[in-house]
Amino acid sequence: MSQDELAATVRMLSDKEAIRDLARLYAHHVWERDIAAVVDLFAEDGEMDTSLEAPIRGRAALLEAFQRLVGNADFQPFVHNHVIDLNGDTASGTCYVDLRATQEGRSMIGSGVYHDRYVRTGEGWRIQSRGLELRFLVPLDEGWAEMSSA
Repeated sequence: MSQDELAATVRMLSDKEAIRDLARLYAHHVWERDIAAVVDLFAEDGEMDTSLEAPIRGRAALLEAFQRLVGNADFQPFVHNHVIDLNGDTASGTCYVDLRATQEGRSMIGSGVYHDRYVRTGEGWRIQSRGLELRFLVPLDEGWAEMSSA
């Protein structure tokens, strides 16, 4: 392997690890209810589509929306199976999420996938857009089996 090939491989691996850190840190900061840190993972004009309302764009709007959406709920996301497609200073990816939550005094369980676009900025890699496709979020005592068989 030439020095140029080695340098390209190291950069690719470094980029993928930095992008994987975005998903891990997002989950960590949600667990910790550190909304400012969650928002800092997005590009200045970053966008989040929760499917609950119109997509939210820009850090100021993201901060307000995350404060409102997370509120007093206790979300515990677990992210895994992160697939990344690099393309220079941009990338796309999917990241699966298993979710435990407490909402309005009820134990909730959920599952879904994030559809992401990433961009390299002066601050490092950031989330350009994140779309959440939630397959289910149901009370634990009710389960999701009926939803899966429909």
